[in-house]
Amino acid sequence: MLPKALEEVIEAFGHLPGVGPRTAERYAYYLFRNDQRLASQISHTLAKLHDNVKACPVTFALIDADQATSPFYSDHSRDKSVVLVVEEPLDIYAIEQTKQYHGTYHVLGGAISPIDGITPDQLHLKELLERVAKDQVQEIIIATNPSVEGESTALLLQKLLLEKYPELKITRLARGLPLGVDLSYADQITLSAALTNRTELQ
Repeated sequence: MLPKALEEVIEAFGHLPGVGPRTAERYAYYLFRNDQRLASQISHTLAKLHDNVKACPVTFALIDADQATSPFYSDHSRDKSVVLVVEEPLDIYAIEQTKQYHGTYHVLGGAISPIDGITPDQLHLKELLERVAKDQVQEIIIATNPSVEGESTALLLQKLLLEKYPELKITRLARGLPLGVDLSYADQITLSAALTNRTELQ
């Protein structure tokens, strides 16, 4: 039987997504056998997490607690007439790494999933509809994940937007086969998107 303190650390790590029992054990033992300063640093950093990070009241991106709004919104170089909609805050940074997008963002806070108890009223849909009028948005880019939940959320979002703003331009990120993937390994959703978004060869 392991010492109680070590078991408690293993149990805590086990709550993290993608961390199984064996991985949790390795993490806990690694912290124990290394310099105590590492464990203290991690503990101190985690203790400050919720006090020092909050959601932007406009975009719902993650920001420092002392910031009023996200730099992705307050930066004057950003085009507020274009809004890219994502499911989670960390999706923003994947888009930013391309250095190709200069509009603003809107984080839904998830995707519709009845199995997980996530309903439309739990997402930031109402706030997005209000932003369209407030910021005179000309285009909404839907960038939900290529999953059943992401597709359902995208369809509902498109419906709500067009009902209120029939002239609004609504686009979606192109979907298709990634480089280096054999057709036999591609899932049905990816193959369907690749066929739908096929391009003409010149």
